[in-house]
Amino acid sequence: MPVRAMPRSCHSSNAPDAPVLSIVVPAYREAANLERLHEEVARCLAPIWCTWELILVDDGSPDTTWESIIELHERDSRVRGIRLSRNFGHQYALLAGLSAARGAAVITMDADLQHPPAVIPVLIDEWHRGSKIVHTVRRDSLEVSWRKRVTSRMFYRLFSFLSGVPIAPGMADFRLLDRQVVTELLKLKESGLFLRGLVQWVGYRSTNVEYDCAKRFAGKTSYDLRRMLRFAWTGITSFSIVPLRMATVLGLLTSLFAFYELMSAVYVKLFTHHAIPGWASLYGLVSLLFGVLFILLGMIGEYIARILEEVRERPRFVISDETVREHVQVGEFDKVAHATSG
Repeated sequence: MPVRAMPRSCHSSNAPDAPVLSIVVPAYREAANLERLHEEVARCLAPIWCTWELILVDDGSPDTTWESIIELHERDSRVRGIRLSRNFGHQYALLAGLSAARGAAVITMDADLQHPPAVIPVLIDEWHRGSKIVHTVRRDSLEVSWRKRVTSRMFYRLFSFLSGVPIAPGMADFRLLDRQVVTELLKLKESGLFLRGLVQWVGYRSTNVEYDCAKRFAGKTSYDLRRMLRFAWTGITSFSIVPLRMATVLGLLTSLFAFYELMSAVYVKLFTHHAIPGWASLYGLVSLLFGVLFILLGMIGEYIARILEEVRERPRFVISDETVREHVQVGEFDKVAHATSG
Protein backbone atom coordinates (compact mmCIF):
# COMPACT_ATOMS: atom_id res chain seq x y z
CA MET A 1 0.00 0.00 0.00
CA PRO A 2 1.57 3.36 -0.99
CA VAL A 3 2.42 5.71 1.83
CA ARG A 4 1.83 9.43 1.40
CA ALA A 5 4.96 11.37 2.26
CA MET A 6 4.66 13.83 5.11
CA PRO A 7 6.01 17.39 4.69
CA ARG A 8 8.99 18.90 6.43
CA SER A 9 6.94 20.24 9.36
CA CYS A 10 5.63 16.92 10.64
CA HIS A 11 7.00 17.58 14.10
CA SER A 12 3.82 18.90 15.67
CA SER A 13 4.60 19.24 19.33
CA ASN A 14 6.78 17.83 22.05
CA ALA A 15 4.25 15.10 22.83
CA PRO A 16 5.46 11.75 21.49
CA ASP A 17 1.93 10.71 20.48
CA ALA A 18 1.00 14.00 18.82
CA PRO A 19 -1.05 13.55 15.63
CA VAL A 20 -0.10 14.94 12.25
CA LEU A 21 -3.47 16.66 11.77
CA SER A 22 -5.76 18.46 14.21
CA ILE A 23 -9.28 19.49 13.22
CA VAL A 24 -10.77 22.20 15.42
CA VAL A 25 -14.55 22.64 15.38
CA PRO A 26 -16.41 25.17 17.57
CA ALA A 27 -19.93 24.05 18.41
CA TYR A 28 -22.86 26.01 19.79
CA ARG A 29 -26.20 24.21 19.83
CA GLU A 30 -24.83 21.63 17.38
CA ALA A 31 -25.82 18.38 19.11
CA ALA A 32 -27.71 17.16 16.04
CA ASN A 33 -24.73 17.71 13.72
CA LEU A 34 -21.76 16.23 15.59
CA GLU A 35 -22.46 12.57 14.87
CA ARG A 36 -22.64 13.18 11.11
CA LEU A 37 -19.61 15.48 11.23
CA HIS A 38 -17.51 12.77 12.88
CA GLU A 39 -18.61 10.21 10.30
CA GLU A 40 -17.76 12.48 7.39
CA VAL A 41 -14.36 13.47 8.79
CA ALA A 42 -13.41 9.84 9.46
CA ARG A 43 -14.56 8.79 6.00
CA CYS A 44 -12.63 11.54 4.21
CA LEU A 45 -9.43 10.91 6.17
CA ALA A 46 -9.55 7.11 5.88
CA PRO A 47 -7.62 6.99 2.54
CA ILE A 48 -4.94 9.36 3.87
CA TRP A 49 -2.04 7.92 5.81
CA CYS A 50 -1.81 10.26 8.79
CA THR A 51 -2.81 10.35 12.43
CA TRP A 52 -5.46 12.89 13.35
CA GLU A 53 -7.56 14.28 16.16
CA LEU A 54 -10.94 15.99 16.13
CA ILE A 55 -11.22 18.74 18.74
CA LEU A 56 -14.82 19.75 19.44
CA VAL A 57 -15.21 22.95 21.47
CA ASP A 58 -18.58 23.40 23.16
CA ASP A 59 -19.07 27.17 23.37
CA GLY A 60 -21.42 27.08 26.36
CA SER A 61 -24.29 25.37 24.53
CA PRO A 62 -27.60 25.11 26.45
CA ASP A 63 -28.54 21.88 24.65
CA THR A 64 -26.93 18.41 24.75
CA THR A 65 -23.88 19.35 22.68
CA TRP A 66 -21.46 18.42 25.48
CA GLU A 67 -23.13 15.07 26.07
CA SER A 68 -22.80 14.32 22.35
CA ILE A 69 -19.09 15.17 22.47
CA ILE A 70 -18.55 12.85 25.44
CA GLU A 71 -20.35 10.03 23.64
CA LEU A 72 -18.19 10.46 20.54
CA HIS A 73 -15.03 10.54 22.66
CA GLU A 74 -15.95 7.30 24.39
CA ARG A 75 -16.42 5.61 21.02
CA ASP A 76 -13.37 7.16 19.32
CA SER A 77 -10.40 8.33 21.37
CA ARG A 78 -9.31 10.56 18.48
CA VAL A 79 -12.21 12.86 19.43
CA ARG A 80 -11.28 15.38 22.11
CA GLY A 81 -13.77 17.64 23.83
CA ILE A 82 -13.39 21.08 25.40
CA ARG A 83 -16.27 22.79 27.19
CA LEU A 84 -16.17 26.53 27.83
CA SER A 85 -17.72 27.84 31.03
CA ARG A 86 -20.13 30.06 29.06
CA ASN A 87 -20.73 31.33 25.56
CA PHE A 88 -17.57 33.30 24.71
CA GLY A 89 -18.25 33.50 20.99
CA HIS A 90 -17.15 31.72 17.84
CA GLN A 91 -13.70 33.32 17.58
CA TYR A 92 -12.75 32.53 21.16
CA ALA A 93 -13.99 28.95 20.82
CA LEU A 94 -11.70 28.64 17.81
CA LEU A 95 -8.84 30.05 19.85
CA ALA A 96 -9.47 27.52 22.63
CA GLY A 97 -9.29 24.73 20.06
CA LEU A 98 -6.09 26.12 18.52
CA SER A 99 -4.52 26.29 21.97
CA ALA A 100 -5.26 22.60 22.54
CA ALA A 101 -4.33 21.36 19.05
CA ARG A 102 -1.18 19.24 18.83
CA GLY A 103 -1.00 18.56 15.10
CA ALA A 104 1.65 19.63 12.61
CA ALA A 105 -1.25 21.08 10.65
CA VAL A 106 -4.50 22.42 12.08
CA ILE A 107 -7.77 22.73 10.17
CA THR A 108 -10.58 24.92 11.51
CA MET A 109 -14.13 24.47 10.30
CA ASP A 110 -17.77 24.76 11.39
CA ALA A 111 -19.86 21.96 12.84
CA ASP A 112 -22.96 22.35 10.65
CA LEU A 113 -21.30 20.64 7.63
CA GLN A 114 -21.59 23.76 5.48
CA HIS A 115 -17.81 23.48 5.39
CA PRO A 116 -17.63 20.11 3.58
CA PRO A 117 -15.13 17.62 5.09
CA ALA A 118 -14.55 16.34 1.53
CA VAL A 119 -12.34 19.42 0.98
CA ILE A 120 -9.93 18.39 3.77
CA PRO A 121 -7.75 16.13 1.54
CA VAL A 122 -7.37 19.02 -0.91
CA LEU A 123 -6.19 21.30 1.90
CA ILE A 124 -3.67 18.68 3.01
CA ASP A 125 -2.35 18.30 -0.54
CA GLU A 126 -1.75 22.06 -0.75
CA TRP A 127 0.04 21.91 2.60
CA HIS A 128 2.27 19.14 1.26
CA ARG A 129 3.17 21.43 -1.63
CA GLY A 130 4.61 23.92 0.82
CA SER A 131 1.81 26.35 1.69
CA LYS A 132 1.80 27.36 5.35
CA ILE A 133 -1.78 28.66 5.12
CA VAL A 134 -4.47 27.16 2.91
CA HIS A 135 -7.54 29.39 2.73
CA THR A 136 -10.90 28.33 1.38
CA VAL A 137 -13.10 30.64 -0.67
CA ARG A 138 -16.82 29.95 -0.81
CA ARG A 139 -18.55 29.84 -4.17
CA ASP A 140 -22.03 31.23 -3.58
CA SER A 141 -24.84 29.17 -5.00
CA LEU A 142 -28.15 30.55 -6.22
CA GLU A 143 -29.72 29.48 -2.93
CA VAL A 144 -27.70 32.07 -1.02
CA SER A 145 -29.80 35.20 -0.54
CA TRP A 146 -28.77 38.34 -2.40
CA ARG A 147 -28.64 40.22 0.89
CA LYS A 148 -26.03 37.86 2.31
CA ARG A 149 -23.94 37.99 -0.87
CA VAL A 150 -24.03 41.78 -1.06
CA THR A 151 -23.36 42.44 2.64
CA SER A 152 -20.51 39.90 2.70
CA ARG A 153 -18.77 41.49 -0.26
CA MET A 154 -19.31 44.99 1.11
CA PHE A 155 -17.84 44.05 4.49
CA TYR A 156 -14.69 42.41 3.13
CA ARG A 157 -14.04 45.24 0.71
CA LEU A 158 -14.54 47.80 3.48
CA PHE A 159 -12.35 45.83 5.87
CA SER A 160 -9.57 45.45 3.29
CA PHE A 161 -9.74 49.18 2.51
CA LEU A 162 -9.64 50.32 6.13
CA SER A 163 -7.11 47.83 7.50
CA GLY A 164 -4.80 47.31 4.55
CA VAL A 165 -5.16 43.53 5.11
CA PRO A 166 -6.72 41.96 1.99
CA ILE A 167 -9.46 39.38 2.56
CA ALA A 168 -11.30 37.93 -0.41
CA PRO A 169 -15.12 37.78 -0.30
CA GLY A 170 -16.26 34.31 0.73
CA MET A 171 -13.14 33.65 2.82
CA ALA A 172 -14.28 32.39 6.24
CA ASP A 173 -12.77 30.36 9.11
CA PHE A 174 -12.46 27.16 7.07
CA ARG A 175 -8.70 26.88 6.54
CA LEU A 176 -5.54 24.88 7.19
CA LEU A 177 -2.74 26.35 9.29
CA ASP A 178 0.77 25.03 9.63
CA ARG A 179 2.09 24.50 13.16
CA GLN A 180 4.43 27.47 12.73
CA VAL A 181 1.49 29.75 11.92
CA VAL A 182 -0.53 28.47 14.88
CA THR A 183 2.41 29.15 17.20
CA GLU A 184 2.62 32.75 15.99
CA LEU A 185 -1.14 33.28 16.31
CA LEU A 186 -1.11 32.05 19.91
CA LYS A 187 1.52 34.67 20.75
CA LEU A 188 -0.97 37.45 19.95
CA LYS A 189 -2.80 38.47 23.13
CA GLU A 190 -5.31 41.02 21.90
CA SER A 191 -8.86 40.79 23.20
CA GLY A 192 -10.70 42.02 20.11
CA LEU A 193 -10.18 38.74 18.29
CA PHE A 194 -10.67 38.60 14.53
CA LEU A 195 -8.85 35.49 13.33
CA ARG A 196 -9.60 36.03 9.65
CA GLY A 197 -7.61 39.24 9.75
CA LEU A 198 -4.88 37.92 12.04
CA VAL A 199 -4.20 34.93 9.79
CA GLN A 200 -3.66 37.33 6.90
CA TRP A 201 -1.58 39.66 9.05
CA VAL A 202 0.99 37.06 10.16
CA GLY A 203 1.88 36.45 6.53
CA TYR A 204 3.56 33.21 5.36
CA ARG A 205 3.11 31.46 2.05
CA SER A 206 -0.58 30.85 1.35
CA THR A 207 -2.94 29.62 -1.31
CA ASN A 208 -6.70 29.53 -1.89
CA VAL A 209 -9.01 26.59 -2.52
CA GLU A 210 -12.55 27.18 -3.78
CA TYR A 211 -15.45 25.08 -2.55
CA ASP A 212 -19.22 24.91 -2.83
CA CYS A 213 -20.97 25.64 0.42
CA ALA A 214 -23.19 22.74 1.48
CA LYS A 215 -26.56 23.00 3.17
CA ARG A 216 -26.74 23.01 6.93
CA PHE A 217 -27.24 19.41 8.02
CA ALA A 218 -29.58 20.02 10.97
CA GLY A 219 -30.86 22.81 13.16
CA LYS A 220 -30.87 26.56 12.63
CA THR A 221 -27.97 28.93 12.67
CA SER A 222 -27.50 31.06 15.78
CA TYR A 223 -25.59 33.68 13.80
CA ASP A 224 -28.27 36.35 13.41
CA LEU A 225 -27.95 39.86 11.99
CA ARG A 226 -27.03 41.36 15.37
CA ARG A 227 -24.13 38.92 15.81
CA MET A 228 -22.91 39.54 12.27
CA LEU A 229 -22.92 43.32 12.75
CA ARG A 230 -21.05 43.01 16.03
CA PHE A 231 -18.56 40.65 14.41
CA ALA A 232 -18.00 43.08 11.54
CA TRP A 233 -17.53 46.05 13.89
CA THR A 234 -15.07 44.09 16.03
CA GLY A 235 -13.07 43.14 12.97
CA ILE A 236 -12.81 46.71 11.71
CA THR A 237 -12.05 48.43 15.02
CA SER A 238 -9.53 45.80 16.13
CA PHE A 239 -7.55 46.08 12.91
CA SER A 240 -7.76 49.68 11.81
CA ILE A 241 -7.42 53.20 13.19
CA VAL A 242 -8.73 54.65 9.95
CA PRO A 243 -12.17 55.35 11.53
CA LEU A 244 -10.44 57.63 14.03
CA ARG A 245 -8.65 59.44 11.22
CA MET A 246 -11.91 59.72 9.31
CA ALA A 247 -13.49 61.20 12.46
CA THR A 248 -10.75 63.84 12.53
CA VAL A 249 -11.33 64.72 8.88
CA LEU A 250 -15.10 64.84 9.40
CA GLY A 251 -14.66 67.10 12.43
CA LEU A 252 -12.44 69.42 10.37
CA LEU A 253 -14.94 69.61 7.52
CA THR A 254 -17.87 70.39 9.81
CA SER A 255 -15.80 73.03 11.61
CA LEU A 256 -15.01 74.67 8.28
CA PHE A 257 -18.69 74.58 7.38
CA ALA A 258 -19.65 76.15 10.71
CA PHE A 259 -16.98 78.84 10.27
CA TYR A 260 -18.31 79.59 6.78
CA GLU A 261 -21.85 80.01 8.14
CA LEU A 262 -20.57 82.33 10.87
CA MET A 263 -18.66 84.51 8.39
CA SER A 264 -21.72 84.58 6.14
CA ALA A 265 -23.89 85.83 8.99
CA VAL A 266 -21.34 88.54 9.90
CA TYR A 267 -21.09 89.65 6.27
CA VAL A 268 -24.87 89.94 5.93
CA LYS A 269 -25.04 91.97 9.14
CA LEU A 270 -22.25 94.44 8.32
CA PHE A 271 -22.36 94.85 4.54
CA THR A 272 -25.95 94.28 3.45
CA HIS A 273 -29.42 95.36 4.44
CA HIS A 274 -30.84 91.84 4.44
CA ALA A 275 -32.08 90.25 7.62
CA ILE A 276 -29.92 87.64 9.25
CA PRO A 277 -31.39 84.11 8.87
CA GLY A 278 -33.67 83.23 11.73
CA TRP A 279 -33.84 80.55 14.36
CA ALA A 280 -34.62 77.72 11.94
CA SER A 281 -31.26 77.87 10.16
CA LEU A 282 -29.42 78.46 13.45
CA TYR A 283 -31.13 75.49 15.08
CA GLY A 284 -30.36 73.28 12.06
CA LEU A 285 -26.68 74.24 12.15
CA VAL A 286 -26.30 73.65 15.89
CA SER A 287 -28.10 70.30 15.62
CA LEU A 288 -25.77 69.23 12.81
CA LEU A 289 -22.65 70.15 14.74
CA PHE A 290 -23.79 68.45 17.94
CA GLY A 291 -24.83 65.35 15.99
CA VAL A 292 -21.39 65.07 14.40
CA LEU A 293 -19.76 65.75 17.76
CA PHE A 294 -21.56 62.89 19.48
CA ILE A 295 -20.74 60.54 16.61
CA LEU A 296 -17.07 61.39 16.98
CA LEU A 297 -17.21 60.98 20.76
CA GLY A 298 -18.87 57.59 20.35
CA MET A 299 -16.15 56.46 17.94
CA ILE A 300 -13.40 57.60 20.27
CA GLY A 301 -15.20 55.89 23.16
CA GLU A 302 -15.18 52.61 21.23
CA TYR A 303 -11.40 52.69 20.93
CA ILE A 304 -11.01 53.68 24.58
CA ALA A 305 -13.15 50.66 25.49
CA ARG A 306 -10.77 48.50 23.44
CA ILE A 307 -7.86 49.87 25.45
CA LEU A 308 -9.71 49.09 28.69
CA GLU A 309 -10.28 45.49 27.58
CA GLU A 310 -6.60 45.08 26.78
CA VAL A 311 -5.24 46.50 30.04
CA ARG A 312 -7.59 44.29 32.10
CA GLU A 313 -5.77 41.24 30.73
CA ARG A 314 -8.68 38.95 31.45
CA PRO A 315 -8.48 35.43 29.97
CA ARG A 316 -10.13 35.29 26.58
CA PHE A 317 -11.92 32.04 27.42
CA VAL A 318 -12.43 29.80 30.44
CA ILE A 319 -12.51 26.00 30.16
CA SER A 320 -14.84 24.21 32.54
CA ASP A 321 -14.54 20.60 31.31
CA GLU A 322 -12.32 18.51 29.07
CA THR A 323 -12.22 14.94 27.90
CA VAL A 324 -8.88 13.46 28.93
CA ARG A 325 -7.24 10.38 27.54
CA GLU A 326 -5.09 8.77 30.21
CA HIS A 327 -2.42 6.36 28.99
CA VAL A 328 -1.69 3.24 31.02
CA GLN A 329 0.99 0.61 30.65
CA VAL A 330 1.99 -0.51 27.18
CA GLY A 331 -0.09 -3.42 26.01
CA GLU A 332 -3.19 -2.46 27.96
CA PHE A 333 -6.18 -0.66 26.61
CA ASP A 334 -6.44 3.11 26.93
CA LYS A 335 -8.50 4.26 29.83
CA VAL A 336 -10.81 7.14 29.08
CA ALA A 337 -11.70 9.53 31.86
CA HIS A 338 -13.52 12.82 31.97
CA ALA A 339 -11.73 15.30 34.15
CA THR A 340 -12.96 18.71 35.21
CA SER A 341 -10.53 21.58 35.43
CA GLY A 342 -11.46 24.62 37.44
